[in-house]
Amino acid sequence: MHSIDMTEASWNRLLALRQGIALFQPQNAAYRLYAPIAGARGRFVLAQVGQSLDGRVATPAGDARDISGPDGLAHLHRCRALVDAVIVGVGTVKADDPKLSVRMVRGPAPVRVVIDCHSTLTGDEGLFHDGGAPVIVFRSATAPSRRLPRAEVITLPHTPSGLDPQDILDALARRNLMRILVEGGARTIARFIDAGLVDRLHVTISPLIIGSGPAGIALPPIERLSAAHRPKTDIYSLGSDILFDCHFGEEKVSVRESEQVLVAHPA
Repeated sequence: MHSIDMTEASWNRLLALRQGIALFQPQNAAYRLYAPIAGARGRFVLAQVGQSLDGRVATPAGDARDISGPDGLAHLHRCRALVDAVIVGVGTVKADDPKLSVRMVRGPAPVRVVIDCHSTLTGDEGLFHDGGAPVIVFRSATAPSRRLPRAEVITLPHTPSGLDPQDILDALARRNLMRILVEGGARTIARFIDAGLVDRLHVTISPLIIGSGPAGIALPPIERLSAAHRPKTDIYSLGSDILFDCHFGEEKVSVRESEQVLVAHPA
């Protein structure tokens, strides 16, 4: 297990790498973990889940506060600062009213992207009024047209199953948003994984047991473990949390045939 000791000098080098400036990079654990994100020049998709020891991300009543410890939260904010855009589903916005900011670290805030297939956002949600980073909302071309304050609305082709994750990434790439963090919820992350679009999955585990409640990833069921994802994984101690860095870009898993992977409305 590698231990992360993020110094100010290391973070400055990673922020420079994000801007395309290749300073001397020490081969330490922090560099190995974050440099693939900061140094990505083409499309790079990172998914992130923060969960309890028993794989829960909230209580049955929806309380998700303090699942991650302080070091797990700092890690999440570092990831946000190193990407161009962060994606969440509309369910995450409605349940948590997230700011999706980088307030715990120094660095640029990512563009905030919400998948709202059926146009259920009202415009009263906090991210439209907090003065933070720009907001992009994806919705189906057949959904009701509703104006949202200070947001760019992008419509994509509608199917009975939702929006295609590839279409979402293509639309973001046309806006020069190439490094993407998929942060939630469980079904949104799962659909990007099942579409084969995730390069890295970060799962941070905090030492608490909730006992019941929603899981962090909701993939379609499988019958045999031979069909499970088995990515190459590095393990890091963040301090308060343990991080599993899963290399999905190197995974050798056959895609389930005849399964069309789409992003549905809730997440």
